[in-house]
Amino acid sequence: MQETTQQIIVGLGERSYPIDIGAGLLARTPLFDNLPKQLLIVTNTVVGPLYEAQVRAQLAAHDVVTHTIDDGESAKSLVNFGAIIDTLIANNFNRDCAVIALGGGVVGDLAGFVAATYQRGVDFYQIPTTLLAQVDSSVGGKTAINHPGGKNLVGAFYQPQGVLIDTQCLRTLDDRDYACGLAEVVKYGIIADADFFAWLEAHQHDLNQRDSAALTYAIRRSCEIKAEVVAADEREQSVRALLNLGHTFGHAIEAAHYESWKHGEAVAAGTMIAATLMHQLGEFTATELTRIETLLNGLKLPVRAPKMPLERWQTFMQRDKKVKGGTLRFVLPTAIGAACLRPISDWQAIGAAIAAMSHADARSPL
Repeated sequence: MQETTQQIIVGLGERSYPIDIGAGLLARTPLFDNLPKQLLIVTNTVVGPLYEAQVRAQLAAHDVVTHTIDDGESAKSLVNFGAIIDTLIANNFNRDCAVIALGGGVVGDLAGFVAATYQRGVDFYQIPTTLLAQVDSSVGGKTAINHPGGKNLVGAFYQPQGVLIDTQCLRTLDDRDYACGLAEVVKYGIIADADFFAWLEAHQHDLNQRDSAALTYAIRRSCEIKAEVVAADEREQSVRALLNLGHTFGHAIEAAHYESWKHGEAVAAGTMIAATLMHQLGEFTATELTRIETLLNGLKLPVRAPKMPLERWQTFMQRDKKVKGGTLRFVLPTAIGAACLRPISDWQAIGAAIAAMSHADARSPL
């Protein structure tokens, strides 16, 4: 293993696994320890041409098949799920095979759900190539596909055997997708680590410039926080829900503006609505609200949601997986570095926060 590699362990007893972080890790052999003979790489039309050949070169001793999907959130579908299952069956993959996700969150979620269900579960490995996937979706075992009724409505908790994060993959990421990942990085500071949030404020220029040292630290600290939360609450019965700060509002934005808003952009705007709601309830200071807005702005993320009728917000938000007993539970910041999960049924208050942080001209940065 290269000296520059840093490793975090997600502690889940017998199902614990390593997250390796470093520059140039796609060039190491072996990519992962104890890989089986049969391997399916799931990638997409953008990532495949960039990294598939390099990954396959490290897997020359294995029987490797690649399944390539289209790029974009719409690819996380039942149709593509079935097509990948067909590929596994057509190539006579056994229960001792493994699925390797090479790509961003869409690829990881889809490939993970395939691994969770093929022959009742086969090994799964993650090679996330976007910042958002590296700090969030590749860690923790959430797998899913979308349904016309909402995001991630069909899925399973299924942990990978290992995660390999090569920071050099971020060099080919476009500015918009890169910023989306930073939205999730900011989330960790808001919900769990005030010192990390302050570090992000001080190093936002370095992060915007994709400075290698700053990125390595930001990714490592984000993964550490997520690993601690997942180890404490794997199936999101309590504290893990805090990782969804901004997501309830964000998913509504995504659902209503599927083709124009990306996940990280919607989470950034949703985070501002959540913080504003707490400020209007008198439980979050104006100074802290301004700090969040200033940092998100500095990282080139939207802080205003698009205007739409409250009834439309309600329709999408009531499908949220945090709804219990018909009441929607929100992840809300109580201070920078702390958050809570709270049921709120006062739609007048919710609507006031949405209105305050919405604008007719709000749009994702195209």
